[in-house]
Amino acid sequence: MSVNSVNPATNNSTNEYYLTRQSQMESNVRSYPRKLPLAIAKAQGCWVTDVEGKEYLDCLAGAGTLALGHNHPAVIQSIQDTLASGVPLHTLDLTTPLKDKFTETLLSHLPGGKEEYCLQFCGPSGADATEAAMKLAKTYTGRGAVVSFSGGYHGMTHGSLSVTGNLGAKNAVSNMMPGVQFLPYPHEYRCPLGLGGEAGVDALTYYFEQFIEDVESGVTKPAAVILEAIQGEGGVVVAPTKWLRKIREVTEKHGIVLILDEVQAGFSRSGKMFAFEHAGIEPDIIVMSKAVGGSLPLAVLGIKRKFDAWSPGAHTGTFRGNQLAMGTGLASLQVIKEQNLAQNAQERGDYIQAEIKKLAQEFPCIGNVRGRGLMIGVEIVDERLPADHMGSFPADSKLTAAIQAACFHNQLLLEKGGRNGTVIRLLCPLIITQEETEELIKRFKKALAEALTSVRGA
Repeated sequence: MSVNSVNPATNNSTNEYYLTRQSQMESNVRSYPRKLPLAIAKAQGCWVTDVEGKEYLDCLAGAGTLALGHNHPAVIQSIQDTLASGVPLHTLDLTTPLKDKFTETLLSHLPGGKEEYCLQFCGPSGADATEAAMKLAKTYTGRGAVVSFSGGYHGMTHGSLSVTGNLGAKNAVSNMMPGVQFLPYPHEYRCPLGLGGEAGVDALTYYFEQFIEDVESGVTKPAAVILEAIQGEGGVVVAPTKWLRKIREVTEKHGIVLILDEVQAGFSRSGKMFAFEHAGIEPDIIVMSKAVGGSLPLAVLGIKRKFDAWSPGAHTGTFRGNQLAMGTGLASLQVIKEQNLAQNAQERGDYIQAEIKKLAQEFPCIGNVRGRGLMIGVEIVDERLPADHMGSFPADSKLTAAIQAACFHNQLLLEKGGRNGTVIRLLCPLIITQEETEELIKRFKKALAEALTSVRGA
């Protein structure tokens, strides 16, 4: 029998069997199995099948990694072709014809292409790429401070965690990277200044410029500003165009390196190749991972050539030459372009948002629906409590958790995020069809009703 097969005559054909063994053999750090208790036997496209034979519609997609869904034919073919070619699978940063082609293709998708940018291959995680980006900014400028934003997520390594907003993982870790200054990030439903609407955006836009230029701000000029054009783990919060443009204008004026973290939002998930393109700006450094490797581990920086201040070997990583990932990344980029998946992401995402907004009329616990393309957030609230002066109701983390659990019961896989875990997040594969989005809404509606009954008895 194959090592990957499941024998239905034994108890290893149940989810419980594998989850119990996982809990016995793995660290307490595991997270997804606690919320999505299944053992996956196989997967294809937008669907996964557990060891008990149940099929789930996957709207998590490896936290946005699986742009083409599971086991896309082009990805599988790329793996087979790479293995058959005889190319070494491990090359450090030595080049190969495959790496050369992938590099050229990826650069062609950056604004200005290879004339404006060069690439740096990092260790195979977005967190390592974030570390490299901050190190490079400090190397180039000779300065040490970094400005980040509340709600941002940039990874779990020491430096990347230091510029991440969420306090959950930080409270247990002493002596984070010094010199990090957090500023408020615009939020359409929960304005950090209590103003809301365009007034809140305008105030935050003005505040950023004043903060950088105020000689009495108390903060020395930073080496870098790091942000997401769409905050993912922070609850799918979209940066307003005027705010992003002002940040680009001010950082450029003052010689501050602008780092855009596109790890989750990149590669057509937002309806454009990169989320920052919605604002028409060009970052100095672009952080890429997740979908860039076509489902396999890979992390890359796009660096504007003038900022490439590295000396040889100044940031290395043993696994920065993952040839299989470069092959699958190349195949993924080709499919994204040939099938115009950016447009599919925009159209399917618009449909999902519109349908969930309709559901809000029946389920007023849906306080806010937001996002771009197939990066969608649904903020869950307790509408029975008084709204604040901006009309926003208190968040309901208990109900949000119940909705996620009910979605799992209805064989719909999704994650939650945002402050206190009160935002249902949808990160569907870019290949999702209209029929599958309709099935998504059907299952989500049923889950909402079940969760409300279990939590509120309504």
